[in-house]
Amino acid sequence: MEQDTAAVAATVAAADATATIVVIEDEQPGPSTSQEEGAAAAATEATAATEKGEKKKEVPRNPDIPNPALAQREEQKKIDGAEPLTPEETEEKEKLLTQGFTNWTKRDFNQFIKANEKYGRDDIDNIAREVEGKSPEEVMEYSAVFWERCNELQDIEKIMAQIERGEARIQRRISIKKALDAKIARYKAPFHQLRIQYGTSKGKNYTEEEDRFLICMLHKMGFDRENVYEELRQCVRNAPQFRFDWFIKSRTAMEFQRRCNTLISLIEKENMEIEERERAEKKKRATKTPMSQKRKAESATESSGKKDVKKVKS
Repeated sequence: MEQDTAAVAATVAAADATATIVVIEDEQPGPSTSQEEGAAAAATEATAATEKGEKKKEVPRNPDIPNPALAQREEQKKIDGAEPLTPEETEEKEKLLTQGFTNWTKRDFNQFIKANEKYGRDDIDNIAREVEGKSPEEVMEYSAVFWERCNELQDIEKIMAQIERGEARIQRRISIKKALDAKIARYKAPFHQLRIQYGTSKGKNYTEEEDRFLICMLHKMGFDRENVYEELRQCVRNAPQFRFDWFIKSRTAMEFQRRCNTLISLIEKENMEIEERERAEKKKRATKTPMSQKRKAESATESSGKKDVKKVKS
């Protein structure tokens, strides 16, 4: 019995020793646990990227630089070995910094460019309203320097294209307003008398009365107003002469815009034809005037010659 008890005690002691050894071995980290974890994470990311079909983005290289890494190291050596500024150069640097626009941020620059696109480069007052926190004087000074030195910017071609597109839209609005003014000015009561020279592009949907109302109301409200076609649509729906005209009352603002664009093109064509006729008539009158003056001069000469002959005879 005592021998069995001793055997059991020895077995338990051996089991405790084994457990202690296992715990100690588990607590001791391996020699390169962090490296193995990093490698495993990298392998997992690479596997995931491969499964998704992702490709590593390659930075485009400058063809003029055969070895970019070497060129970068050489530039860095020049920077590291550069001599510090002299007191005179430091003073000049501080002076130049005070002369620049140090209080203008990238946001201010973008607002300035968008305002130039919206209003044109010469409308300084409206541009100044678009640039937050800047007075008209500050914007005027900045604008003068910008247009003087804009060619030094790296992306000036893109900026100029953006501004010129906006200015072209402004000129287009001005020309349309001028055409509408000239058309409306020919009639004392345009809402009743206005006529449109359709030619072969009248269409079958809109009547002349509807077109007349659209053009006159567009001119009255202002062609370049914001949401003008939504307001035009509301005016059509409220007009008493169209209370039973379901076709025009059911048109959308976009459809009214397309129809007005067609009518504006017809009006511009008509105005051009009228201007050409007027120029032709002026040219005819200009050619007739010298001939009539010449004839008058010849007749005056003949009459004076006849008087002289009569005096000699007498």
